[in-house]
Amino acid sequence: MTERSWGRRLTTSIALAITALAVTFLPATPAHATYGADQPVYVQVIANDGSGMQLARLEGTVAFDDSNTKYRYSLSLCWQSGAYPQPSFLIIVNGSATNYPVWTGSTSATGCQQVALYSAEVNVGSAVYNLRFDVTAGWFSSSGYRTRTKSSGTYDNPFN
Repeated sequence: MTERSWGRRLTTSIALAITALAVTFLPATPAHATYGADQPVYVQVIANDGSGMQLARLEGTVAFDDSNTKYRYSLSLCWQSGAYPQPSFLIIVNGSATNYPVWTGSTSATGCQQVALYSAEVNVGSAVYNLRFDVTAGWFSSSGYRTRTKSSGTYDNPFN
């Protein structure tokens, strides 16, 4: 055996020993929460005065993570021509806690005065069993100014 091959084997052995120690003593990377499938969100608000006027449309997706404490959403709110002022919506967590959506910009689309964009990942800090979206819009009718709030169905967290 030559001195050169002995040196290579020694270097390789030291490298393997250091790797084994690192694997043994370094903490493992913490697990990351995984999101379930996106659930489609759709709420259309129509004036309830018999006119059939379209006021607001909320659409997009919501998903829950497997730690049961977070959810994420990506939504657009179309301000349709009959509404005044701009419609709004709230996120209702577990039937009672109100969360305000995070506005991320605006765009335009056919049939909308404006489209407001909302998206966020929300860490509630406690169990999230379900969500609901309440969309509110106002309009002028022959009997004066009116408002209407329409609720989405309940979006259940599939992980609990």
